[in-house]
Amino acid sequence: MSKVKYYYDPDTLSYRKIEPKKAKRYRNIAFFFLGSLLFGFLGLIFLLNTNLINTPHELSLQRELKNYELQFEILNRKMSQIEQVLGNIEERDNNLYRLYFEANPIPEEQRRAGFGGINRYKSLEGYNNSDMIIASTRRLEIIQKQMVIQSKSLDEITKLAEEKEKLLAAIPAIQPIKNEDLTRMASGYGWRTDPFTKARKMHWGMDFTSPKGTPIYASGDGKVERADNNSSGYGKHIRIDHGYGYMTLYAHLSQYNVKTGQKVERGDLIGFVGNTGRSEAPHLHYEVWKDNERINPINFYYGSLTAEEFENMLKYATQENQSLD
Repeated sequence: MSKVKYYYDPDTLSYRKIEPKKAKRYRNIAFFFLGSLLFGFLGLIFLLNTNLINTPHELSLQRELKNYELQFEILNRKMSQIEQVLGNIEERDNNLYRLYFEANPIPEEQRRAGFGGINRYKSLEGYNNSDMIIASTRRLEIIQKQMVIQSKSLDEITKLAEEKEKLLAAIPAIQPIKNEDLTRMASGYGWRTDPFTKARKMHWGMDFTSPKGTPIYASGDGKVERADNNSSGYGKHIRIDHGYGYMTLYAHLSQYNVKTGQKVERGDLIGFVGNTGRSEAPHLHYEVWKDNERINPINFYYGSLTAEEFENMLKYATQENQSLD
């Protein structure tokens, strides 16, 4: 209810009611609506720029943004787990696999190196969460690079393992005559008495006494280089080239079971014990060569003898007795 205003009329000595002019009234109404409109507009601008009131679309965008932030947090946790697992693999790769196969470890700076050159993340700049997005992207790319390096390293290790497996299969590692077929270990590597001249001379192999016809086995994978009777003193003999500088010789055979050029594997039957060539009794004379040098075969029986059997063989092999050839 609007207030009623009065004024004092000295002529009538009484108060008279002030009647507002219509133009002024309309002007006041106009000012009121204009002020209300301006106040409402300013209030709306204020509210739209604060979090007090949000439109449904803004609420939807806020929920979507929080969901993205949550997904980035989950992604970073997963990347942390991947980095931990990858770090464990890298440690084993450098300190176990590559060390075992005699390969140089991959430097840490090579594994952790970033990406230089131009700004790779320019398209990700200018957003509210640009720092978080760029950091996560850079971290993910480094992990991808580490995985590529590790994958290539494991490929290299696989090749080295295959080569190592071939080497281990090629090294003469078993006794050429089974222990149960032996009569005795007659003579070892070293200075021995010659059975014919009775002079002391170097015996370059080991003599295994067995009955004629006892099976003889290849001590490692390789290729038969010779199977003939054309070497002085050895009689019928076989030479196997194992590669990697290794060669084995089996002498005084009675019969061959392989021929020149044939590939054999460790444990294959290659011939039979005999008494051919410069030999005093049926036995196998066995030699191991490395890089064209004859070495003691006693060090190459780890694949077929127990510790006790090896100890007994070592005792007999070191006795300076008379050889059989």
